[in-house]
Amino acid sequence: MNTLLLGKGEQQVLLNLKYANRHGLIAGATGTGKTVTLMSIAEGFSRQGVPVFITDIKGDISGLAVAGSANDKLLKRAADIGIEDYQMEANPVVFWDLAGEAGHPLRTTVSEMGPTLLGRILELNDTQSGILDIVFQLADDQGLLLLDLDDLRALLNLVADERKQISAKYGLISAQSLAAIQRAVLGLERDGGKDFFGEPALDLNDLMRTNLQGKGMINLLAANKLILTPNLYSSCILWLLSELFENLPEVGDLEKPKLVFFIDEAHLLFEGCPASLLKRIEQIMRLIRSKGVGVYFCSQFPDDVPNEILGQLGNRVQHALRAYTPRDQKAVKTAAETFVSNPKLVVSEVISQLGVGEALVSTLADKGVPTMVERALISPPRCRMGPATPEEQQQVRSQSPIGGKYDNLVNRESAYEMLNQRHTENTNGKATEPTPTAPASVLKQPKEEEQDWFSELIFGNKRRQGLAETLSKQAARTVGNQLGKQILRGLLGGIMGKSGRK
Repeated sequence: MNTLLLGKGEQQVLLNLKYANRHGLIAGATGTGKTVTLMSIAEGFSRQGVPVFITDIKGDISGLAVAGSANDKLLKRAADIGIEDYQMEANPVVFWDLAGEAGHPLRTTVSEMGPTLLGRILELNDTQSGILDIVFQLADDQGLLLLDLDDLRALLNLVADERKQISAKYGLISAQSLAAIQRAVLGLERDGGKDFFGEPALDLNDLMRTNLQGKGMINLLAANKLILTPNLYSSCILWLLSELFENLPEVGDLEKPKLVFFIDEAHLLFEGCPASLLKRIEQIMRLIRSKGVGVYFCSQFPDDVPNEILGQLGNRVQHALRAYTPRDQKAVKTAAETFVSNPKLVVSEVISQLGVGEALVSTLADKGVPTMVERALISPPRCRMGPATPEEQQQVRSQSPIGGKYDNLVNRESAYEMLNQRHTENTNGKATEPTPTAPASVLKQPKEEEQDWFSELIFGNKRRQGLAETLSKQAARTVGNQLGKQILRGLLGGIMGKSGRK
């Protein structure tokens, strides 16, 4: 049977890897040993050939990449627990970072994120989220790839320019709501979201690697800066879980998980979470275990996790809680009620008495039945219980098997480039329209201009009368005079080159 040694109470406490995909919880107040427990469990999975993904909120989990320093206290604890092969060693680690500073860039595309999660990142209301749905539908209908924030902004500009036509086809789009989305995208870019969207996008297979010795790779996502934008942090985690859920094949209950996912500061995932999105998370948690993925939440209080999710966490490690305030007392009561009772323990009292490195532990045994809660000393990790130095992290990163795949940004043709090209073609088309033909008078040769001058002198033009018209009017006044008639005929005949006589 594949097992992972968590610690020892009256007897050794083991996690059956066959049920490790039934999810879990690591909880406890600050300074009670939660992070060290997380590290110990993570490297235990790695030694069993199970890849791990962890969000590193404070940067101290990076010590997993460096061998620890043995001391008498650690060696004694390992001996008391019954760890036979205890020795200090480093773990195979891959560093990730949305900004690409402390690790390989972790990216997705705007299309892969989808309008629902993107709307949550942007903190849009229902009306604005509906417009974002229209934007995504328009991109699909026009064959426009949404890869990065430049693409999204270009499409929003298109919607703004052609708002009336698009509203007629897809539904009403208000200028105010559209402007609010554009401002939110600008804020996301300012908060570092620009680095998150682009290509090459993450290949999930790269999270499920093992090294040449068969150990599972431990993927650490640097989140010390990401945590400053909680919506981006929580949406990144939800996107990863959704991608795993949607893309991994059904495998049922394996002898050990394909991937174990640790989420630190789990309360950030659920704060302000809309009911529809919470329902989505609950669905993912129920079904993702059949994809071979176990999800473990880490938080100070058990009730940071909604009851719908909490009820699905079969493997529990509860560190000390201090009942100083009504909030703490409620948390202690909640924690006590989530364990299978042990007649030898009064859980509600023991929770407040646990020392650093001690915890109440309950795991799933045969047939998925929870074991009685046990007060246990937690197994010490073999890595450094503290952060790796920047130089150590850089050395690990330089030896990464996937560095060349993600470190260089790729910017292929997508919505931004395609819409710019359309605009350029339209602009050039207008600029090259044939100019009207110049008036014939401009193209006249000098000789022709002299002939026109003589003709206008005799016959006039629209603005002034010519000599012939002037004389004819004068002659008309003497129509009754025979001499006038002769003069008129003689003058016109001379002008036209004919004799006025017959």
